[in-house]
This record gives sequence, structure tokens and C-alpha cells, in this order.
Amino acid sequence: MIFRLTVIAILSAALLLSSGCSILPADEPATLYRLPSADIQPSASPVESAMTTRRLGVAQPEAGHLLGSNRIVVYPASNVVNVYAGARWHADTPELLQAQLIEGLQQRQLFASVGSANLPSDLLLLSELRHFQSEYDNGLPSAKVALDVQLIEAQSRRPLAARSLTARAQASSVEIADVVDAFGRASDTLTEQLANWLATQSAVIGTTNQ
Repeated sequence: MIFRLTVIAILSAALLLSSGCSILPADEPATLYRLPSADIQPSASPVESAMTTRRLGVAQPEAGHLLGSNRIVVYPASNVVNVYAGARWHADTPELLQAQLIEGLQQRQLFASVGSANLPSDLLLLSELRHFQSEYDNGLPSAKVALDVQLIEAQSRRPLAARSLTARAQASSVEIADVVDAFGRASDTLTEQLANWLATQSAVIGTTNQ
């Protein structure tokens, strides 16, 4: 009798697996969001310098497990880390931020070209993503973006300069669409900070081999 029950159990499990069913709950359907970005008008006549003759490669930022995913992270209270239910970025956060940094620096025309680190380049921009979350303050969330960046020479890997950047933007409401807009504005501010900092590195960049 026991043998018969065991056989029935094994057969039932086999049928369950072969039918594609699972005892685990399915992932919750999620709305996918792009990271908004503002259009920047390129300079009409960029100033010729050592920077404008160099090609810049922007590497995808390094990030921890949670910030390296496509989850939209929120800090609802002190020492509490959570993610928004039913909402995700359309790609992993480092990929989104890399694309925005590349586009923003392309529009500012500081370099001869700006692309991903996979393309031939004279300089590389490495970075580590420390914050990319919304934080509640007085009942409204604010998007916080923080990035540690390092500019290095592509061939020799010689460090040239480094900087920590942080930007915030308050959402107009607790609705996820408004939170996403805040992430876009904070990322735009961070890109502007990065561009302004790079613009001051012309003397350092001029010491690199062409």
C-alpha cells in the first residue's frame, strides 16, 4: 500500500512538472519605465582644447545587487529598504544611467566623441553607483542619485582625476510616475555636474598621450 502511494506521488509530481506548473507564485506583472532625460542644446561653437580631440568611453557604473537590478528602490523610513511593487525600470539601473551619461555628454560636445567603453577611446570614465533610490521626507519622496567617478587614460589605465557627485529632486506626489520624473531630473542634474567637472579637467587631459 505504501509502495502504491509513493508511485502515485511520483507520477503526480512528474505530471505537474511536465505541464509547466509551479507551486511558486508567479512574478507580479510590472509596468516598465524609462529614465526621463531633458534635451540639451549643443554648443554652437565648442572651444577647441585638448578635450575636443579626445574620444571618451563611458563604462557602465558598478553597483551592488539591488541597485544593479531593474527594481525601483525606495527608502520609506529610516533604515528600511524596499522596492516599488508593480513597477520596474525597463533595463538594469547601471545600463540606464550609462546611456543617459553618454547622451548628455554627447550633447555638450566636450570631446571628439563619446560612446560606451566597448568602443575605441583615449579616455575612460569609470564609476560606482552608490545611491539610486527615492527617500521620503515630510511625506513626499525625493530621488537621490550618487556616483563616484574616475577618469583614466584608456591605454595605460593611469588615473587622471576623480570626483563624487550627488543630486536630488523632489517628486510632486507619491505616484510612481512622478517619482520616475524625479529620478529623471536628479539624473539630469548629476549629468550636468559631471559635464561641468570634466570641463575643468582640460589641463589634466592635455597630459595624456594622443
